Amino acid sequence: MSARALSFGAVAEAYERFRPGYPDELFDLVAAYAGRPLRTALEIGAGTGKATRLFAGRGVAVTATDPDAAMLAELARAVPGNVTTVRAAFEDLRPDGAHGLVYAASALHWTRPEGRWSRVAALLEPEGVFACFGGPVQLADPAVEAAVRAARAPFLADDEVPAPDGTSPGAELQWPGTELRRSPLFHDVRQVVVARRLTMSAPDYLGHLSTVSAYLQLPPAAREQAYAAITAALPGTVDIAADITVHLARRRPAHGLPGS
Repeated sequence: MSARALSFGAVAEAYERFRPGYPDELFDLVAAYAGRPLRTALEIGAGTGKATRLFAGRGVAVTATDPDAAMLAELARAVPGNVTTVRAAFEDLRPDGAHGLVYAASALHWTRPEGRWSRVAALLEPEGVFACFGGPVQLADPAVEAAVRAARAPFLADDEVPAPDGTSPGAELQWPGTELRRSPLFHDVRQVVVARRLTMSAPDYLGHLSTVSAYLQLPPAAREQAYAAITAALPGTVDIAADITVHLARRRPAHGLPGS
């Protein structure tokens, strides 16, 4: 796992404070797709538990996994008793074929591509559901966005994480749906967008940026200069477009898996 992927533990408290959570609509979408009660789930890269709380709060027994102890410590402070935490990277999880749902919230792109889908399939029951969801938190006002982009430019050309397979942001089908459609291990692949609009104070928006990996990779002095320049470009409050792109797929029955 890359250093960028492991940078969040240093800002675990800020991550919990400033990253937005997930709406009930997201759980309802996944549950409706599953078409049967969701009893057990494994979460890849649970972080501080933003998505964990959503699923566990609806009665799902969640195994929340993350390689970072600081992130899991934040998670453990606010999750119900039906959550089990496991400190492990996705690649180190033991396949058990035991889960009706495996999901990743803004974390799957940090996993290694080699064997990614066979590992996910090996954690799922036959016809179990895989769900991946997330999306950028973007300034909704084009003028404010342009001003912030100009302020950031001397320090960072871009603060987004590109699609691992190079899919264009404007493509009709986004990653990981692109890979799921090609995989013989999954079927019934769907992509759904859940619209989400937020309003943040300028300090809270800066707090959110303080949890974004691109900024965390900057040298400390440059990072503080970037934050100062962005602060000067912001109004007191900002409107945020934070749509959630959801990908859903089912694991094929065992007889449909290669080598079976």
